[in-house]
Amino acid sequence: MQNAGSGRLSLSLEGLSCGDAFGERFFLPDAVVINLIEQRAVPAPPWFFTDDTVMALSILETLAEHREINQGALARSFAGRYDPGRGYGPAMHKLLAAIRRNQSWREEAAALFRGDGSYGNGSAMRVAPLGAYFADDPEKIVEQAQLSSVPTHTHREAIAGAIAVALAAGMASHMKDSGLGPDGPELLRHVHQHVPESHVRAGIKNAMELPAKSSVEEAVARLGNGSAVTAPDTVPFALWCAARHLSNYQEALWTTVSGLGDRDTTCAIVGGIVVMYSGIEGIPREWLSCREAIPAWAGWIGC
Repeated sequence: MQNAGSGRLSLSLEGLSCGDAFGERFFLPDAVVINLIEQRAVPAPPWFFTDDTVMALSILETLAEHREINQGALARSFAGRYDPGRGYGPAMHKLLAAIRRNQSWREEAAALFRGDGSYGNGSAMRVAPLGAYFADDPEKIVEQAQLSSVPTHTHREAIAGAIAVALAAGMASHMKDSGLGPDGPELLRHVHQHVPESHVRAGIKNAMELPAKSSVEEAVARLGNGSAVTAPDTVPFALWCAARHLSNYQEALWTTVSGLGDRDTTCAIVGGIVVMYSGIEGIPREWLSCREAIPAWAGWIGC
């Protein structure tokens, strides 16, 4: 795949996967986690990534082949890469196994949760590379993020969450490429402007209204932290963290993990966004060496 977005695609995956693996290492008792964070104690290796990264690899694979989201190909890739030991939620265990049995992904995804579809944070956690890839076209980001959500998460809240994260990654990339400063408030305004009406959008509005000196605890109380594993409870907090430290990958991740909650997913989202401004040099080499290696082909996409 040779186009302007290919390098951005791989860069966002690096940030996402390192954030995912970093956050996963903090699933310990809260008192222990808080102490480690206060000391800035980098977890011991190895850092294994979770379903967040595995599903993001399917986004890369589909864009590499089709240069847009082909939903059938994406659903097959999700199912083909499914690894039950990677921390998937119960609904995804059921859905991806069904797709492997050649059952219709459209019917199976739509039937989840008594026909309401999933509004979990799964389509938001994997989508930052898509936003980076289409960074030059916000309308395309909205369209393609929605398409990427539906094979597993059909609920409008999940779709809104995916759109929001993709837009944030695209905006971070645009700011960097345009030589603009790391304007977190503008990033949130841009995302809020383009996300459809939803609880996710309302949460982003709440994030915009938080005072600049708000603590992480105050942000969690207002926005959530992913504990409910839903898009509305996850995405606004992750975007607040990303906007707060848009040029500092390390500080963005330490801030995010200090919110506790669904920490691998919030860190994956934030990592995939912030790296688009900080660049790969913003990720400590130590962290990348601790993280499980991503497949070599994912890096070649950017060549």
